[in-house]
Amino acid sequence: MEILVPEMGESIVEATVGQWFKREGESVIEGEPLVELETDKVNVEVPASGNGVLEKIVCAEGAVVNVSDILGIVQSGTSGKSVSTTSDSTGAKAAFSSPDAEISIETTVQMEPETTENDTGSENDLVEDDVDLKISPVAKRLADHRGVDLSKIEGTGIGGRIVKDDIENYLTRESVALPVEKAGSISASSNETQSTSAPTPAQRKVEQSIDGEDQVVRLSRRRLTMAERLSEVHHTAVMTTTYNEIDMTLTMDIRKRRKESFQEQYGVNLGFMSFFVKAVIGGLLAYPILNAELQGQQLIYRGNYHIGIAVGSEDGLVVPVLKRANTMTFADIEIAIRTMAEKVKTKKLSLDELQGGTFTITNGGVFGSLMSTPILNYPQVGILGMHSIVQRPIAIDGKVEIRSMMYIALTYDHRVVEGREAVGFLKRVKELIEDPGRLLIES
Repeated sequence: MEILVPEMGESIVEATVGQWFKREGESVIEGEPLVELETDKVNVEVPASGNGVLEKIVCAEGAVVNVSDILGIVQSGTSGKSVSTTSDSTGAKAAFSSPDAEISIETTVQMEPETTENDTGSENDLVEDDVDLKISPVAKRLADHRGVDLSKIEGTGIGGRIVKDDIENYLTRESVALPVEKAGSISASSNETQSTSAPTPAQRKVEQSIDGEDQVVRLSRRRLTMAERLSEVHHTAVMTTTYNEIDMTLTMDIRKRRKESFQEQYGVNLGFMSFFVKAVIGGLLAYPILNAELQGQQLIYRGNYHIGIAVGSEDGLVVPVLKRANTMTFADIEIAIRTMAEKVKTKKLSLDELQGGTFTITNGGVFGSLMSTPILNYPQVGILGMHSIVQRPIAIDGKVEIRSMMYIALTYDHRVVEGREAVGFLKRVKELIEDPGRLLIES
């Protein structure tokens, strides 16, 4: 049976083969993910449609494929050189609620040396001393592919079994390109000390090559698409940026006073992003031109306020969208952002969660940026950039005081938005953040 590139959404016509979870000659189980496809929006796992053996990989990792292209061939049958699987104590067969479901049967990995000469490595390379491990086939393949030392993984599955999430969480901890806890400046104060992230695998390759050979690192589909769109927006929109600064003192004070009770009541941290989402909504209500979109010779004023939160990841920029953000409470916003951050980390964002944005907020402050110029998320006509909160001397009523200040930047399409409207929008955001009580009344 053929493994085909599935339909991935109306706007997605091609993808890049990310990684194969199986090698040629290995057994596959119906519903088990075989290969991951990278698109410009989401990553898609292609499951096996039946039991058998992966006979041939037609499209190797890095290949660009279109919908309905043949990725590989599975020969019907159950024999192969894959790790052996045994059913649980009930003797029941594994059941799959969806193609993405984790395999529910327990797998025992026998740490015996491989004898196949053509194999590039044996599976006992992952664990020493011929110790048996309880691990799902999906997790085993992912660990094998990424070179993970399984002795460092604590399984969270039934009976201590290592599952796919355990491997992904470990990889996230060890080589984080984006601190997802900080994604979209979610919860931590920008003036708090940021921990230094471990280098990504790509970074490590480059570092190791300083005194040796050059290393070639394949760009992800998302990064390639991002590069194309950045080039497009520079050739299409007339981007201009205006700046302002915000005294964060009162917002920081109310956040400090309400943080603990907010956490107890809603089970989520009270971050700065919810304040800025509310302030942006207030600015868009006052200047609806910034919530519009230019289509040909027509200007479309969007009736809803769908706010995108730009999040950087190892695979490139993604912008999950808070749908109808104008109807959301502070708690709704914080819960939604936390959920989005978790989905970014596990690559579980759906297409719907990435589409339909009318305005974008990005926060370079979580990485220590004092000031930057954001780039439009085209065809949107406005994007707000947040930055680090820094204490510095400010003149207040003729006296110098130390205040917590943040620079903000608005990049806008000057074909649509006039400078007066851009400055007015930033001023409105500034007013609402500097007097956060107004957010409850006016936004």
